[in-house]
Amino acid sequence: MVEKDILVRIENGLHARPAAQFIKKIIPFQSKVVFALGSKKINAKSILNLMGVSILEGQTIRVIVEGEDEIKTLECIESFFRGQND
Repeated sequence: MVEKDILVRIENGLHARPAAQFIKKIIPFQSKVVFALGSKKINAKSILNLMGVSILEGQTIRVIVEGEDEIKTLECIESFFRGQND
């Protein structure tokens, strides 16, 4: 298991379009991905869960990844939240 605090640099935060792009990028990975937002933990591979919380530009979120490809998964998530999601 790996954990990291990541600063969200996506313009306007994780609203509908970037949330869908995020899901598309991480679904191929086998690892379980959880976002810890304060005392709340959500399954980050669920679009409904992502849309149910407000992840804003400039916010720091704790990302918890567990599984056989956890390092590659975390690298992908870090790249995405840096705004490098081409």
